[in-house]
Amino acid sequence: MKQVTDMTQGRPAKLILTLAFPLILTNVGQQLYMVVDSSIVGRGVGLKALAAVGSADWTYWLILWTVQGLTQGFAIFISRYFGMKDYRNVNKMIAMSAILCVLIGIVITIAGLFAAKPLLILMKTPKDIIDNAVIYLMTMTAGTLIVTAYNMAAAILRAFGDGKSPLIAMLIAACLNVGLDMLFVLVFHWGVFGAAIASVAAQLFSFLFCLIRIKKVEYVRLEKDDWKFNNKIAVKMLAFALPIAMQMILIAISGMVLQSAINLQESIFIAGYTAMNKMLGLLESSALSLGTASSTFFAQNYGAGKKERVLSGVRTSAIISVIMAICVTVIMLLIGKYLLQMFIDATEEGATEALQIGFRYLLIASVNLVILYLIHVYRNVMQALGNSFWSMISGLAECAVRILMSKGIVLVLGTGVLYFVEPAAWLGALLFIMIPFYFYRKSLLS
Repeated sequence: MKQVTDMTQGRPAKLILTLAFPLILTNVGQQLYMVVDSSIVGRGVGLKALAAVGSADWTYWLILWTVQGLTQGFAIFISRYFGMKDYRNVNKMIAMSAILCVLIGIVITIAGLFAAKPLLILMKTPKDIIDNAVIYLMTMTAGTLIVTAYNMAAAILRAFGDGKSPLIAMLIAACLNVGLDMLFVLVFHWGVFGAAIASVAAQLFSFLFCLIRIKKVEYVRLEKDDWKFNNKIAVKMLAFALPIAMQMILIAISGMVLQSAINLQESIFIAGYTAMNKMLGLLESSALSLGTASSTFFAQNYGAGKKERVLSGVRTSAIISVIMAICVTVIMLLIGKYLLQMFIDATEEGATEALQIGFRYLLIASVNLVILYLIHVYRNVMQALGNSFWSMISGLAECAVRILMSKGIVLVLGTGVLYFVEPAAWLGALLFIMIPFYFYRKSLLS
């Protein structure tokens, strides 16, 4: 298996798609963790259990997206030095990334465990589901170090242009997750705790597999000196990665505010919203994958000084993202209603209403997917060029729109506004990343 791809040579479209395709399958597999958890919990335990898992989603995403933002930022340094063919610094960046991830993972785990229940209470989680929500959130949070390790290992492989190894790890782990979910929830009757444990265990396998693949990369030759903590390098990496993580944090916080507005509704509404929210992760998978593949292309070529190839890659990625978004939209409009039934037992009381709520949300989100897909292209190019500030501003705009819609406009226009919060937030985020890119691209590439 070829583990390294030099993206400074060859057609941009072919290179980006070659890396993006396995990443799409990988992200779909990762999203299936959440989907399978929710499907088995919703159909095997009930609507209230599904609502409990959903009410914890945004709070857990606060942790997960922080980790993903940091690891994504660290990996850009690896891609750049690889593009420069400076393999000594590639190894230093890998070692420093690992050290920072361990330290940050410990801090996030401790803080997350203490904050889990207070955050759920602050979000007005209904009393009839809060106990299960706390159990689910704390169990997932306890596995933060494992999730951090996997995301960093996968990011390192992608920095070398290897999208196949994370894919294989995720496909096998997804099967493991399904089996453990069925065992823990349907056989042992562990409920939401069992679903969370299954996800964490599957992520552990993904990390171990990726670690083995990293050791086989010919350019990875870590020496004792590489593991010495270097304050200068650490500060440089954190200064770049923290704005990316902050962008994710702002989005997650605004999502928690939105969830608090959702939690004011009855459990049936929460369950329908949760079912669609799980689907939204699948809808966004292709966008995330294309953005990650594009980021590797941008960073390697920027590191190699091939700035015109970066611009060519942006145009190519934007066209691909629009085509992908249209295809996903058509698929969702045709079969989305049936996919939602994976989460909800149609025979349960209130199921019909919950499905109607989920499908309406699905329709509105689907026709606006092109906005979401373009966000990932322009955020990733700005980050690859070394400008993570506008990614943070884009996240701030998304946060502001989401809060304004869910806590302000909804009071004037009613509950129906909740269906349009996400598309409006996406539009705000796109404007504050796409416009700066075209305004500053000459100076950024000079």
